[in-house]
Amino acid sequence: MTYNTLNWTVDDGILTLTLNRPDQLNSFTVEMADELEAAFKRASDDPAVRAIVVTGAGRAFCAGMDLTRSGNVFGLDESLQPTLQDMNERLDDPAIRNGLRDTGGRVTLSIYNCTKPVIAAINGPAVGIGATMTLAMDVRLASEKARVGFVFGKIGIVPEACSSWFLPRIVGISQALEWCYSADILDAEEAKRGGLVKAVLPPDQLLPEAYTLARKFVDNRSPVAIALTRQMLYRNAAQDHPIEAHKVDSLAVFYASVKDGKEGVASFLEKRAPNFTAQVPDDLPPFYEDWAK
Repeated sequence: MTYNTLNWTVDDGILTLTLNRPDQLNSFTVEMADELEAAFKRASDDPAVRAIVVTGAGRAFCAGMDLTRSGNVFGLDESLQPTLQDMNERLDDPAIRNGLRDTGGRVTLSIYNCTKPVIAAINGPAVGIGATMTLAMDVRLASEKARVGFVFGKIGIVPEACSSWFLPRIVGISQALEWCYSADILDAEEAKRGGLVKAVLPPDQLLPEAYTLARKFVDNRSPVAIALTRQMLYRNAAQDHPIEAHKVDSLAVFYASVKDGKEGVASFLEKRAPNFTAQVPDDLPPFYEDWAK
C-alpha cells in the first residue's frame, strides 16, 4: 500500500509512521486524515507491527490544518443542517462521514482503537490537529525544538479530534481549559511541566529514545496481552463503576492465562526469557470484537 502524505517503515517490529508533507510543514489535509485512519487500522491488523512511533518529516511535526484549501478548509459540506440525531443514527452514512464528521476525530478514534502501543516523537511545531492527534497516543516525547499549541480560539473554532475527551484526562481540566482558552504556543519544557509530554530531548536523541521506549513495550511481551492492556486502560478508565472493569478483567485474564500466560509462568519458573506465540489480531480472545466496538 502506498501513501501520498505518509511514510510507512517497519524495522524489527517497530513501525515508524512519518507525516510527510515537509514543504507544507506536514500540515493536515483530508487526504492525510484518510491515510492516517487507514494506516492505524492496517497496523492493528498486521502481526509484523508490534509498536508504532509517529513523527514528522523535516522541521515540523504537523503545523495544523492546511488552511489554503478553497471552500470550507475543513472539508465540510456547508449545505448540511446537521443535528445530534444525525450523529446518533447516521454516523457512518457517507453523507455524514464525508460531509460532517471531524477528520481529526476520525484519526484519533482510529488511534484509540489501535491494538499496538503508539508513541509520539514530536520533532517540531505541533499545533491544532498537530497537537490533538498526539493525545490519543500513549506517550509523547518532544524535541527541544517542539512547539505545541491548542490554537482553536485564534481562528474562531473549538477543540476537535476528540481532544475534549483526551486532554483533560492527560493534564487535568484546569490546565486543559487554560491552554484552550489562551491558545498559547507552548515550548517543549512548558508542555512537559503541564504533563503533556514525558521528556524533552535534543533533536538527535528524539527518535532513538522513542525506539528505546518502544522496545521496552514489545521485547519479551505478549502482543495479545499488550493489546488487551491498552484497550482495557483506555476503555475501563471511562466507565462509571469499577464493576465494568472487573467484567472485562475477568475475561481477559481467563483467555490470557490459557495461552501466553502459560508460557509466561513457565519462563518465570525456569528463569528464562519467554517465547510468546500468540499474535494480534488472530489470537485476540473471542469477546474482544464485541467489547471493542
